[in-house]
This record gives sequence, structure tokens and C-alpha cells, in this order.
Amino acid sequence: MAVPELRHLIDIKDLSLDEIDTLLALGDDIIARPADYQDAAKRKKLATLFYEPSTRTRLSFEAAMLELGGSVLGFSSQDSSSATKGESVADTIRTVQCYADIIALRHPKEGAPVVAARHAAVPVINAGDGGHNHPTQTLTDLMTIRRELGTLEGLTIGLCGDLKFGRTVHSLIAAMVRYPGTRFVLVSPRELRAPDYVLEEIRRGGCACEESHTMEAVVPVLDVLYMTRVQRERFFNEAVYVRLKDSFILDVPKLAHAKKDMIVMHPLPRVNEMSVRVDENPHARYFVQALYGKYIRMALILKLLGRWGA
Repeated sequence: MAVPELRHLIDIKDLSLDEIDTLLALGDDIIARPADYQDAAKRKKLATLFYEPSTRTRLSFEAAMLELGGSVLGFSSQDSSSATKGESVADTIRTVQCYADIIALRHPKEGAPVVAARHAAVPVINAGDGGHNHPTQTLTDLMTIRRELGTLEGLTIGLCGDLKFGRTVHSLIAAMVRYPGTRFVLVSPRELRAPDYVLEEIRRGGCACEESHTMEAVVPVLDVLYMTRVQRERFFNEAVYVRLKDSFILDVPKLAHAKKDMIVMHPLPRVNEMSVRVDENPHARYFVQALYGKYIRMALILKLLGRWGA
């Protein structure tokens, strides 16, 4: 049997549009025919190395591997790893690859997954690095949009909240600029506007983009409203966080003039930027979004292990 090419997923741009479409189609097939995949990763092991806290990403990776018939090992916080003794990411990876067939890494420092990939003889998946990138969340988001709206083309995407540190926002923009007809509406306080390199990426992609400081004014034109929390852990100044944390709060009245099929997404966790009353609103999709995260990670694991398709 041919040995599969070693591939990592560090940035959503590591995948071509054809590869993304293949993964989304595989995720759809897993949803439709789960029994066909229950032993697809049998005798394979996934290491989840999470130097930052996580609920959805870590558990969805673990659920994905278990549902594929594989097994899981790893740690859920830096405190329970040898990082507390000063071990480098490179040395951790060199060690863990002796025990696992694939690695999912979350780290607070931007670029840590790049370092890991340079020293790994097994596939490395970036499960979020600082405020930089979160490609598997982006695959989750793309799957949600396509299954709920039927397309990834010609959409107006509103991104609201922390656009400066929001790695899910940065990754989603990097993906959506490649789909024809995408228009972005960026809603944030001035202090948390998208970084210049993200705005430049939108310009290079030839996408229409506007920035707004009011949510109500833009909701009627949106196909997707992507909410994010203001991330306390990214702030060095507590007073600045307190001043900005309630800049935008989504409640049911703000959705009164939304398009009938507009969807509200959120990578979660939420704090108080979105009322729990929105949960029962027909526009809400963030909990099914979390479910799709398991299926797309199943698809990604299979592809990187060379267990499914070309």
C-alpha cells in the first residue's frame, strides 16, 4: 500500500477550493451514512495537545476520532503537560509523534503549529493559535453556511464583535474571499477593528467590504451574521476589556428586519454579547454549527490519514 503524502493543516489557505469542497462533501456523506465510517480510523490514535482551554474544539476532535473507531490521548491544559517544566513545543511534538498517528494542537502563541509541523513526522492540525488562525473552525463554518443556505457564493457576511483578536474571523475571511460574489460587513468598536493584513486580504480578493459601528443598520442586508465575543484573555489591560466587552449585544428585536433565511452563527463560547433568547429564534444556527464541527473534523482526520479518497 502506498504511504500517503504527509500533509498538515496550519492555515485554511493550505487547502485549495477543490480540497475544501471534497472535505465538505465527505462531511455530508458521513452525516448521511455514519455506519460506513465507524471503523475508518480503526487502530489509529489522535493526540490532542491543548495548551489553551477548549470545550467544543477539543471534544469535537475527540468525538470525531472515537466515532471513526480510533482512540485519543493527550492533555487539556498546559498545566498538565511538561510545558510547566519548560519543555518546548518542538520537543513535545517529537515525543508525542512516537505515540500518535495524528496531532491536533492548540496554543496561545501565534505560529506554534508551524513550529510543530516542522518537527513532526505525522500530520499536525492547527486547532487555534493565539489570535491568528483557526482553520478547523473555518471548515465548520463553511459546512454550516453551505448546508443551511445551500451555497458559499454570492453571500453577504456580517462579522461582529472582536475582529482584531478573533482568529475564527481571520480564518473565515481568508476562506470566503475565494468564493465569487462575497461581500463583507465588519461591525466592531474602533479599537477592535480587523487588522490591516486582514483588510488587505479582502481588497486583494476583490471583495466588497464596509465597516460599521452599528449592528441594527446592517442586519437587513446580511445572509450570515457571525457573532464573536470580546476575548478577555487577549487583553493586557482589564479596564479596556471592561469598556469594550458590551459594545455589541445581539437580542431578538435586532433580528426583526433580517432576511427570512439569514442565519446567526457564533464559534462559542458566548459571554453576554448574545441574548439566550436568540437561541429559540429561527435564525439561530450556532448549536448545529457546533455539531457540524464533529463531522468536518471526522472528514479532515480521514483525509490527512489517507484513509478516504484521493
